[in-house]
Amino acid sequence: MTVRPAGPPAPTSLATPGIAAATSGLTKVYGSGDTRVVALDQVDIAFREGEFTAIMGPSGCGKSTLLHCVAGLDTPTSGSVRIGSTELSTLNDRQLTRLRRDRVGFVFQAFNLLPTLTALENITLPMDIAGRAPDRRWLDRVVSMVGLADRLGHRPAQLSGGQQQRVAVARALAARPAIVFGDEPTGNLDSRSGAEVLGFLRDSVRELGQTVVMVTHDPVAAGYADRVVFLADGRPVDEMARPTPDRVLELMKHLGARAGDGGRPGDGARTGGLV
Repeated sequence: MTVRPAGPPAPTSLATPGIAAATSGLTKVYGSGDTRVVALDQVDIAFREGEFTAIMGPSGCGKSTLLHCVAGLDTPTSGSVRIGSTELSTLNDRQLTRLRRDRVGFVFQAFNLLPTLTALENITLPMDIAGRAPDRRWLDRVVSMVGLADRLGHRPAQLSGGQQQRVAVARALAARPAIVFGDEPTGNLDSRSGAEVLGFLRDSVRELGQTVVMVTHDPVAAGYADRVVFLADGRPVDEMARPTPDRVLELMKHLGARAGDGGRPGDGARTGGLV
């Protein structure tokens, strides 16, 4: 991955075939004066269609902020964000809501299910709100993939944590979005349930052609991805293809050691190193 120097956004370069979402010069600043914090610093990154990308980095590096900005849940201070060929900054509130509903799926750490609805009703809720009937064949395929066919009539309180998160994954996939985002989607699960959810996300890419972008701090979770992007100080500093938990952990230690030496984490490692 090439991290380009700071410069003006180049939106036309982002509408590239095979790119599900991309940013150019993405910057997010919180506060001002002595409380000013640069969460994202001129980030240029692309997420390819049909790929599972994990985003990792130390606490406060900007990984969740990046996810929320690309998903349209937060507004950048400057720069460009696109879903496919759609520039998010050109959308009004109603258009942005429609884009998030129709073209983006999101899996939260907290399951965010409505307790009074059944599993099936939670899965189809975004389409029900939109007044759009689900594609029954696609819905059946998603439900089968996440193993919920015999639990569709149960309410969240009648499901385990892992089953509730599988409902959340199915909800994110049910509308066939352009891209699915996960913010620590296994953070509230035990290792077995977490492995199941990660397996379903990976299968959605391999079997359904879905695009998935996930924030995680867990090298084991990152090992399910096709690619891992590492952030530090609000910028991408390295990436790894075909990750394994051991390789991810080793690189995280390497980046941490560089930070301890007083240099910007990842400097000198972008061309290969442990990747």
